[in-house]
Amino acid sequence: MATAMALERAGIEAEIYEAYDESAGLEAGAYLTVAVNGLDALRTIGAHERVIKAGFPTRTIRFLSGTGKHLGDLPIGGTLPDGTVTHTIKRSDLYGVIGNEVMRRGIPIHFGKKLSGAREIGNKVVVAFEDGSEVTVDLLVGADGIHSRTRRLIDPSAPRPHYTGLGNIGGFARVDSVRLEPETFLMVWGKRAFFGATPSPNGEIWWFANPPSERELSREELAAMSAEDWKQRLIELFRVDKSPAVEIIRATHGRLVGTNQYDMPHVPKWRSRRIVIIGDAAHAAAPSSGQGASMAFEDAVVLAMSLRQFPNVEDALARYEAVRRPRVERVVQYGARFSGAKAPGTASRIIRDLMLPFIFKRAASPKSMQSMSWLFNYHIDWDEPLQAAA
Repeated sequence: MATAMALERAGIEAEIYEAYDESAGLEAGAYLTVAVNGLDALRTIGAHERVIKAGFPTRTIRFLSGTGKHLGDLPIGGTLPDGTVTHTIKRSDLYGVIGNEVMRRGIPIHFGKKLSGAREIGNKVVVAFEDGSEVTVDLLVGADGIHSRTRRLIDPSAPRPHYTGLGNIGGFARVDSVRLEPETFLMVWGKRAFFGATPSPNGEIWWFANPPSERELSREELAAMSAEDWKQRLIELFRVDKSPAVEIIRATHGRLVGTNQYDMPHVPKWRSRRIVIIGDAAHAAAPSSGQGASMAFEDAVVLAMSLRQFPNVEDALARYEAVRRPRVERVVQYGARFSGAKAPGTASRIIRDLMLPFIFKRAASPKSMQSMSWLFNYHIDWDEPLQAAA
């Protein structure tokens, strides 16, 4: 949807073909953070204010060990010139506000259109859907996630997503006995698993956990687990820690849906002549990077600018990839470093907890924060020609 809005601003007509029905996105997942660079990209297409209003600011991460030891605090990201910081938002709210903006702008959305295939014929792409319908377009943009079917159309030998050895699950709870610092994520490097939580302005606690599993669970296995199954599994993992995790999980209301956690460090082919992939389809970063949504918003703007700048579609897609690939692969590597530390063995955990206070103290220094400017201070100037990365 962000790509369609960016293309509209560039004077290019776009239509959205959504695989699922209209309500699916309103029930998706728990929540996520949109970093300042992602909000800055949304500002370019005039969609940032609604996202900011639907979420709440998150400025700091406070780290504890499983023993309750305070390991350190870190700013969660940079600050835009107008004072905007990283925001946390429910996935359903993010989908809702952006979807409403797309409809307000009159951009067509077709629901229940799951991609089945595509073939390039001359300067056109004939796109086929599982319901038997077809559409002929000038360009197919695959924004279809980490298990992208479009990626396999471009390259049947494309790599599979890499399972990180962790699960990902989150929920919402009201616990009067637990007090968390506003605008702060409490993150616990537990003895058996990683846990995080933050308070929303209305007093609800938003939490997530990364339960380890040597084996990648199938979709059927994940779907078969009830909310109570997840609660019991997580309580068993966190009961050995000195943290509010167990209280929060016990008080959780509503559905709990777990997923496997993946990343995808390198996808050799992002494009053919008239088909291109963006977002997680091209470069999924581990959730620990906090950059998945932001990278997708940046992609949307850069792709639209490339198509505006180069009349020839193949030249435009080449420039898009040249601009984006170095940055996103650096972000993927950045996120992978943190994921690997979430499920260490006993000896590694002890060493980690001894070292982290020193690491966090150094990382919070002005010099270290400045060294992260490449990540958070990334700005796309809509009025300037795109230059490929040096």
